[in-house]
Amino acid sequence: MTTNDGGQAFPYGDHDHGGASGMTLRDWFAGQALAGILSGGFADTIPHDDINGGSDAAHFAYQYADAMLKARGA
Repeated sequence: MTTNDGGQAFPYGDHDHGGASGMTLRDWFAGQALAGILSGGFADTIPHDDINGGSDAAHFAYQYADAMLKARGA
């Protein structure tokens, strides 16, 4: 199954002629969600310590990103 990445969040350059294409909207949403998770009280409710190196917080951030993309497409 292919994950909907939402396309490019900040496209720039001409991708067909060697230009960079920017980050995906999914990555942008996940980054924004992760910032909220780590700065708010929610971070204290999920494992994100030295044992897993923050992978649980990142996992939840992408779950939020996927939910935002789904809502956006509705």
